[in-house]
Amino acid sequence: MNVIKRLRGPVRQFFRSPLKVSFIVVGVQKGGTTALDSFFRQHPHICMPRKKELHFFDNEEYFQKPDYSIYHYYFSPKNDGQILGEATPSYMFWHSAPRRIWEYNRDAKLIAILRNPIERAFSHWNMQYQRGKDTRSFWEAITHETETCRMSLPFQNRPFSYVSRGFYTEQLRRLWLFFPQEQVLVLKNNELRQHPQQTLNRISNFLDIDPFPKIENKLVHTMQRNITMSEKERQLLHYTFEYEIKQLGRILDWDCSDWLK
Repeated sequence: MNVIKRLRGPVRQFFRSPLKVSFIVVGVQKGGTTALDSFFRQHPHICMPRKKELHFFDNEEYFQKPDYSIYHYYFSPKNDGQILGEATPSYMFWHSAPRRIWEYNRDAKLIAILRNPIERAFSHWNMQYQRGKDTRSFWEAITHETETCRMSLPFQNRPFSYVSRGFYTEQLRRLWLFFPQEQVLVLKNNELRQHPQQTLNRISNFLDIDPFPKIENKLVHTMQRNITMSEKERQLLHYTFEYEIKQLGRILDWDCSDWLK
């Protein structure tokens, strides 16, 4: 059962923060959001919720009548100088989330960290496979994704959207429809891995806060792979995402050529 649903009712008496959440990591799943969340928790001027991934703005059943006190319940800022932030990587993928975030706080700053969609899809499936939530081969999962996701209609499919989550340009345009581009920071996953301090400096400038304390270059929440992607699977995803990756590079002025190697 969703924790937010269970808190409906008595939550108001535990309301902890009169502040609004001012920044949100909106995506993408398996893109490095857990690492970002870990770094944010080390910054003295940032208050993160008691758990990662609150899933407030993508909760279809709950959001018929949103109660923001339920959302704020998870935040306990230590002082007035802290800003509130959270990370739920499905927000970027969820069609209704950008509008709901805008209705909540149109001044919110959004952060999206993008990963090669080919590698992201395999990592997503590998996580589901190791957890026993998807017993199919990666090939079967990606070639039957359309039929699988159709079964979730009229809602989007969360657990098995391996390929569809990788079409970033559509998701970014949906964010930009509600938020000006200067309020949306788009990062590359490999830049966070290779140059974490420089990437965090970009984030602190974006959020207008003091620089992050010096951090160690370490991986957070990396899942071991017992299976590797086959050449047939990689070729299919290369064909599927080739135009998308090139289009993303043009839109963001990125060199994404390494994503197609």
